[in-house]
Amino acid sequence: MLHLLYILAFTILAFIAVGNLIRNLIMFSFDRERTYPAKYSHMNNSSSRNQFIPHPELLDNAGNLIKEPLLVMRSINVEDARQHLDALYEASSAQKVENQEEG
Repeated sequence: MLHLLYILAFTILAFIAVGNLIRNLIMFSFDRERTYPAKYSHMNNSSSRNQFIPHPELLDNAGNLIKEPLLVMRSINVEDARQHLDALYEASSAQKVENQEEG
């Protein structure tokens, strides 16, 4: 009897979870099409209604669209990374040796 109660409880939880998943997917699809209000009031209301306003994170402080990439990753090979790390290590150890000689 206890097994049937567990199966019934987890079946109800599964239906609730799937229902929430579907509801969230629908809400996200509506939210994606939504336009955001203008952050600055230098635009009049008639032009802001007709103009698409992107997400606020894509705007700079003046309200202009950012055109450069937000994250640039450069790939380097293992030898270059090792040389950079060795140079950093040498620079930091040289400063420690100079500080110890002065003191």
